[in-house]
Amino acid sequence: MLLRCREVRVRSEGNVCDRAAIPVRGRAGATRGRAAPAVLVRLQAAPCGQPAHPSRPTWQHGGVTAASHSTLFPQGTHGSQYSAPPSGADAVLEGLDPEQREVATALHGPVCVLAGAGTGKTRAITHRIAYGVRAGILQPSSVLAVTFTARAAGEMRGRLRQLGASGVQARTFHSAALRQLQYFWPKAVGGSLPRIVDRKIQLVADAAAASRIRLDRGELRDVTAEIEWSKVTQTIPADYAAAAVKAGREAPRDRAEIAQLYAAYEDIKRGRGVIDFEDVLLLTVGILQDQHHIAEAVRAQYQHFVVDEYQDVSPLQQRLLELWLGERDSLCVVGDASQTIYSFTGATPDHLLDFRTRHPGATVVKLVRDYRSTPQVVHLANGLLAQARGRAADHRLELISQRAAGPEPGYAEYADEPAEAEGAARRIRDLMASGTPASEIAILFRTNSQSEIYEQALADVAVPYQLRGAERFFDRPEVKRAIHALRGAARFGGNDSLLDDAPDLPSQVRAVLSGDGWTHQPPAGSGAVRERWESLAALANLAQDFAAARAGATLGDLVTELEERAGAQHAPTVQGVTLASLHSAKGLEWDVVFLVGVAEGMMPISYAKTDYQIEEERRLLYVGVTRARQHLNVSWSQSRSPGGRPNRRPSRFLDGLRPGSVTTAGRRGATGPGGSGGIERGAQGSAPDAPRRTSRTPARCRVCGRTLNDAGEMKLMRCEDCPSDMDEGLYERLRDWRAVQAQGSGQPDFCVFTDKTLMAIAEAVPSTPVELARIPGVRARKLNRYGTDVLAICAGQEPDTGEDEE
Repeated sequence: MLLRCREVRVRSEGNVCDRAAIPVRGRAGATRGRAAPAVLVRLQAAPCGQPAHPSRPTWQHGGVTAASHSTLFPQGTHGSQYSAPPSGADAVLEGLDPEQREVATALHGPVCVLAGAGTGKTRAITHRIAYGVRAGILQPSSVLAVTFTARAAGEMRGRLRQLGASGVQARTFHSAALRQLQYFWPKAVGGSLPRIVDRKIQLVADAAAASRIRLDRGELRDVTAEIEWSKVTQTIPADYAAAAVKAGREAPRDRAEIAQLYAAYEDIKRGRGVIDFEDVLLLTVGILQDQHHIAEAVRAQYQHFVVDEYQDVSPLQQRLLELWLGERDSLCVVGDASQTIYSFTGATPDHLLDFRTRHPGATVVKLVRDYRSTPQVVHLANGLLAQARGRAADHRLELISQRAAGPEPGYAEYADEPAEAEGAARRIRDLMASGTPASEIAILFRTNSQSEIYEQALADVAVPYQLRGAERFFDRPEVKRAIHALRGAARFGGNDSLLDDAPDLPSQVRAVLSGDGWTHQPPAGSGAVRERWESLAALANLAQDFAAARAGATLGDLVTELEERAGAQHAPTVQGVTLASLHSAKGLEWDVVFLVGVAEGMMPISYAKTDYQIEEERRLLYVGVTRARQHLNVSWSQSRSPGGRPNRRPSRFLDGLRPGSVTTAGRRGATGPGGSGGIERGAQGSAPDAPRRTSRTPARCRVCGRTLNDAGEMKLMRCEDCPSDMDEGLYERLRDWRAVQAQGSGQPDFCVFTDKTLMAIAEAVPSTPVELARIPGVRARKLNRYGTDVLAICAGQEPDTGEDEE
């Protein structure tokens, strides 16, 4: 890292950019729910009639002044509210449950908060900061709160202002690092900070052309993702191949080719004098490691740290956090290992799970009271995790709903995807007709490509919708034009004929917005026109809330509020059904959630092969389930298109949870403290010997139910074409073991077990002799001879080779 930083210094001295402050709009392939922060230089508003002066730039603010102290009202569950800050430090603690209060008052030493979904973690940590500030224990400017999205950071800043703790820095890792980098670069390196590229995918394409490697659009995206992973895991091009193998990553191209493209990409960046999104962190780390006086300046400014979503920290972000901390331990981290869904980007829950190992004296608080979801939704969520495996599953939290009972989750199977989309759209139309706001309904899916069919289905029944992960609200052209028009009306309102018949603030706003296309009734259909109307309607609704909460508020007051919200990316609610991928839904919640496409091949996704990848898919579904407050609907389709072969089956994650299903035999659940969630397990035989075989009924496919006649299919207990849930790693270990056994006995491999039998074993993952004996092809003789070895391999252990026996 030190060598890297020095190399950039040498090259950058002759290739500096003209600007020191670079707006960061995003990065290539930003489909992971991570929005890049915008770097804005704002002027602090002076009293009317006085010239405006820029605030004194400091590195911790990056030349950006804090937002004014006027109220930035938080968004409640069903609307917005304005209220005065708590009267004192003790008042900040009012309304917290015992565990949240423990978090809020634990202000010294390392603190680890294990917070389940819906347990009020943001409330706990914002009240912790506010209590420390109001009690005089923490200086606002000495606190840095770090989270992963600009939206979450904006929400945290808004809550802190509402609690009377203005001045606290709440930022993303990249935003905080960029401000430090901009301030210290001239001192540490010289010149201006190089320009940050908006989209690295074009540089990757140029690297491919320079390397004479042809990449299609999908491969460009995948290679870009590999480069991003390499950088956040601090892997250089020469080490990529070995690191990818060690991490179990399935490379989209030959690993040597990707290493070559990675090296070419870095060369092109250096040659053009630019840096990318990941370089912001890498260079900040390099400067703090290399320049001790700069590191001490940062540590002198920031003395207390709070990190939200700690389960999603990458090795590079963890290194930056360690450099910020130095030898101190005033750190509070918050996370939930069961919500780790970004491992493909380099994130790992290990930092969260190992926190007490690194900080033996840490205070650990578990938040398990779920204030978001009904007991029925919570029961399903707990049941999903009860079947999980792996380290994160061993540390799962079993949620306890604090809400009144609600309806049971609904399950629906459709013939094809269009029918599934139409069914969801009709149900949503009925919910809206019965009084459920469109903004309190969401359709969540595994991949963005699934959205189009639901957009069409909603449009067909005249239901408005919004796409989550699209352009940010305050970046939309119609919103920028509307705020500009409102600003002008506020300045020259007395001479604006539009306002002559508008006696109050809401009617004034509607009058101004009518000039930009807002009407009392929404336009018919969907598409861009409807989306623009929804944006303007959101501004009109916000004005209504603002006026109701602040008597006598003027158009100028509203414009100030909108500007503060734009700076914090605190967008108003758009009145439309939300369409979002499961990844982009993280951190959000709705009254009604439709989880669609929950079938094998999509959940888990078809390219999830390893045990770890499968478990991350389970956690992703858990995140989707826990977005629902009251109504949860889960659906899947038997085929992709009308008339297609009905060969899909519901996701294995629903086995034992949906009505009429049972837990897959041999699928071992987690053994951690969470319990089983009332889920029935596969038979756990206790007899050491195999049961006697009895007469059999006709074999049927365990996926589609068709009668099986082929011997190979009968061994697998499924049709050859039906989806397989085979553990491929286990299958390969069984094949290796079989080869050794066959060589030792001097017979062909298939005489030990056939490939189909090994596949059946890898699908069932038996844990007892009884379960192993149920698999066709495992007869009594082979069970006695090989059973112990096979069960050991299935349990992840090495079979007893007997090499030490005489």
